[in-house]
Amino acid sequence: MIKTRLCDLLGIEYPILQGGMAWAATAELAAAVSNAGGLGIVGAGNLPPELVRQQLRRTRELTHRPFGANVPLFTEGVEETLQVFIDEKVPVVTVGGGNAGPYLGPLKRAGILVIPVVASVALARRMTRLGVDALIAEGMESGGHIGDVATLPLVPQVVDAVNVPVIAAGGIADGRGLVAALALGAVGVQMGTRFICTTECQAHERYKQAIVQAHDRATMVTGGYFGHPVRSIRGPFVHRLEELEKSGASEQEFLSFGTGALRTAIVEGNIEHGSVMAGQCAGLVRDIVPVKTLMERIVAEAEAIIRSMAGLLKS
Repeated sequence: MIKTRLCDLLGIEYPILQGGMAWAATAELAAAVSNAGGLGIVGAGNLPPELVRQQLRRTRELTHRPFGANVPLFTEGVEETLQVFIDEKVPVVTVGGGNAGPYLGPLKRAGILVIPVVASVALARRMTRLGVDALIAEGMESGGHIGDVATLPLVPQVVDAVNVPVIAAGGIADGRGLVAALALGAVGVQMGTRFICTTECQAHERYKQAIVQAHDRATMVTGGYFGHPVRSIRGPFVHRLEELEKSGASEQEFLSFGTGALRTAIVEGNIEHGSVMAGQCAGLVRDIVPVKTLMERIVAEAEAIIRSMAGLLKS
């Protein structure tokens, strides 16, 4: 069995976290991942506080194992959402999309493990100085809001720069990705896109199929000109964003056009007028399976690779 210090830190069986994707990471998905031995994470982005509370309580009804919650720091009303996390005694909180420093004190005093998502060595160092429990180093291959450094060079640099456990994210969808992350010095992985294509995920079937049908160059990044790069699968909506960006539209016009687009795709299944956020690993996702099946497949593949690689050493 693959076991790292991340398993001991979080009280989980396998060193695998599920990304806290807005609208897709509901109680059903988070509980399924936790029940399968990983750390399921409820995505609270864009949800009103009372709905977040309902999701957290529903997760507790579905699993007795550790789970986490996530909120992007640019979310409107983030302070209220974090207070819900505290009130509901969420064991683990992941945050991204900004500087978590101002919010660490209340979370830590509540006994919550705090794991920020970072896209640079500088931010990793800053978060470590503030006393976070671990870091998620996320490369630009990931879906949704991204940084500008790829996973392969980012993860080992972050590992070398800090003294807390580092979790790799971005472009990981199978056991090969897990082994590669461990080889880079990470203690585990976080996966988002791969977990969308599971039976427990409540994302619309059309959203899932868009990922299953994706190929290696199916995604593109928009919003970089305005400092808000987002990776999504190519389609009418994303191409319209690209046109706005190239035509000199204002930042306000660009952002207004994209408001609510993720919900439109994930919840309503309107992938023509919505944003199908997904990572570059979408090309590796070929089926929709139960979470338990996926977790067992990833771990078995990783274990087999580690065993076979031992044979490469010759005396």
